[in-house]
Amino acid sequence: MVTGSKELIRDINMHLILETIINQASISRASTAKHLGLTKATVSAIVQDLINRKLVIEIGSDDTSLGRKPILLSLNKKAGYVISIDLGVDTISALVSDLAGEDCCLKQIRTPKNAFSMVNEIITLVESMMLPPDSPYGLVGITIGIHGVTTDNQVSFAPYYNLSGANLAEGLNQHFGVPIYMENEANLSVIGEKTFQYDYANIVNISIHSGIGLGVIINDQLFTGYNGRAGEFGHTIIEIDGRPCPCGNLGCLEQYVSERVLLNEFAKLKELEKADFTIFSNSLEEKDPIALQIMDQFIKYMSVGINNILNAYNPEIVIINSLFTIHSPHVLDQIEESLKSKMNSYIKIVPSVLRDTGVLLGGACVAIKGFLG
Repeated sequence: MVTGSKELIRDINMHLILETIINQASISRASTAKHLGLTKATVSAIVQDLINRKLVIEIGSDDTSLGRKPILLSLNKKAGYVISIDLGVDTISALVSDLAGEDCCLKQIRTPKNAFSMVNEIITLVESMMLPPDSPYGLVGITIGIHGVTTDNQVSFAPYYNLSGANLAEGLNQHFGVPIYMENEANLSVIGEKTFQYDYANIVNISIHSGIGLGVIINDQLFTGYNGRAGEFGHTIIEIDGRPCPCGNLGCLEQYVSERVLLNEFAKLKELEKADFTIFSNSLEEKDPIALQIMDQFIKYMSVGINNILNAYNPEIVIINSLFTIHSPHVLDQIEESLKSKMNSYIKIVPSVLRDTGVLLGGACVAIKGFLG
């Protein structure tokens, strides 16, 4: 039995009730009380408080029961809104959503190269997406997805853009007066995938873009390690004394299979000034030998890397978020065939369904949870 002050117990019960209403989408007071093992009086009092605070609304009655129809409760998803930002190496993407992660609007700008202009550019972007002040709480939080390592809500390592001296969280908090959440983009991506697509207790999500990140959920909890550096999959060494990496090591995985590296290699071998994924994809469809060689390299190194992930984390499902797997899903079958270990025969490898919005939707989840508790 939980004991403590009345205020503490009420606060715990309130969060349990609100969580139940959110998870069930619509539920009556009586069903909530039964689900949580609380008295109807306790639930009714707390629900009334949540209604008074505009966080919960009554949405009608349950027509499936006999006698008096119980009133159903639902989260007031229009009580406020959040803004989620994916701070990419070349592009900054932003999403505004309600408290259910719905009714989304997207916008993109080019990523500034100057660290000190970063805050101002993001402020301008956020201001352009703010909604009219007709909701009870308005903007309740902003999440920034970083392609690097975050520690204590600060960027501690970002290999592919310069953020030194740019205190994003403090600058945005001072301007907007709402909580700012800084998180690794791969962590946000796995949160988004779990919330909106793949509801497994043990998930790894591999994000392959300019670098390679790994979001890990173990027993329904995000795993970030001692100081936020867990999941730096791209900086696991795959070749002894291999290619130099901005992290300072040699032979890091992302120097062999990141989208940036593979497209640069393809352009160099084809003697092109630059190659984007469309050019590569077209060459692959035409069975161009260089494109096939690049894809073989991707499959080879990813198979080794994923095998290491499986043995380290033992997930139920592996999600891969990359243009190489989204547009060529047969590659996943080839990767599975390359996993030789009998211990890994159970594994399910799937492409990301959320794609570029995974980070943004995961960021929305973080800001919403920060507001609702």
